[in-house]
Amino acid sequence: MRQILLVGLVIAGFIALLSPLASAHPDGLERVAEDHGFLEQARDAPYQVLPDYTVPGVSNERVSTILAGLVGVAVVTAGTLAAARALSRGRTSAAQSFDGDARPRD
Repeated sequence: MRQILLVGLVIAGFIALLSPLASAHPDGLERVAEDHGFLEQARDAPYQVLPDYTVPGVSNERVSTILAGLVGVAVVTAGTLAAARALSRGRTSAAQSFDGDARPRD
């Protein structure tokens, strides 16, 4: 399982390295809002951790975008592992309370 995780992280990291090559055109939702004339009604988010997929304080735009992608990979990986551990512990607790006898008790 660790090998699969490692391969996935390497692939995600490689894709993050290619992120500066992504299209500069607006994403799907922004494009629809632009096409239908209600983009100007949009409000900014109350906070921005990585505004416009960049890392604040990094002047090189390509490097900043790559770093933002790597931060995203790390956050998603950490969240996924935390959820998997929590679910795994729940199953382990349930399995320990089950004595292995599948017959109904009277």
